[in-house]
Amino acid sequence: MTLIDLARVAHETDGVAPFNEATTIALRDGAPLRLERYDEVVGAVAVGDAPVEFVVHPRYRRQGRARALVDDLVERGETRFWAHGDLPGAQALAAATGLRALRTLLVLTTVDRDVPEPRAADGVTIRPFQDADADGVIAVNARAFATHPEQGAMDRADFDRRRAEPWFDPAGLFVAERDGDVVGFHWTKVEDGVGEVYVVGVDPSAHGGGLGTVLTAVGLRHLWAQGVDAIDLYVEGDNDPALAVYRRLGFTEKARDVLYGL
Repeated sequence: MTLIDLARVAHETDGVAPFNEATTIALRDGAPLRLERYDEVVGAVAVGDAPVEFVVHPRYRRQGRARALVDDLVERGETRFWAHGDLPGAQALAAATGLRALRTLLVLTTVDRDVPEPRAADGVTIRPFQDADADGVIAVNARAFATHPEQGAMDRADFDRRRAEPWFDPAGLFVAERDGDVVGFHWTKVEDGVGEVYVVGVDPSAHGGGLGTVLTAVGLRHLWAQGVDAIDLYVEGDNDPALAVYRRLGFTEKARDVLYGL
């Protein structure tokens, strides 16, 4: 059983994947990892400087294995751990090991198909992605998410890896252009019948004009036109402006991931 297989078994049991998309891609493609510990029952992995993600086979839980793993990793200098879904077992483990919640990532969902017609500001054109837009999208992403611990680090290699995924559709990546420059984008995703607001990024120079709301609406209308059953998205739990936009568009909380640390 590989780490990917172990994660799949846990996902089937828990209803939530123990590893995020970046980690899954890295494991699948053999990308360099900062940390990997695996014995077919317990696995832990970290990509780059990201927090540790780990999983215990459902059959071998409640035997102290997770506690031993966390204690060992802390001894080795690891201090941050993702709990995807923040399941009761993860909460109990955090309390027992003295970890506290540092960050909350909310998973929102909607089945509300009533999306207002988007109207871009004068001088802004919203259109599907073209290959020539890649560098512009990456540059806007870097500026829009300059303080974001994961999204802001996306480089051309990361972008191309995601563009190579089976779900990628250039018609579902929308670019906002002004005076020939990319100033925003909305990257949508469809997988297993569920749509996703994958990333919405707006250049700081275009803030304040409602471009993020317009891009979101454009993507939502596109996703509903694909026949999805629901639309999900991830948003930081303390991002009040984004939460206000998404709640106005009918999104409600579905789940949450919590980053625990010392």
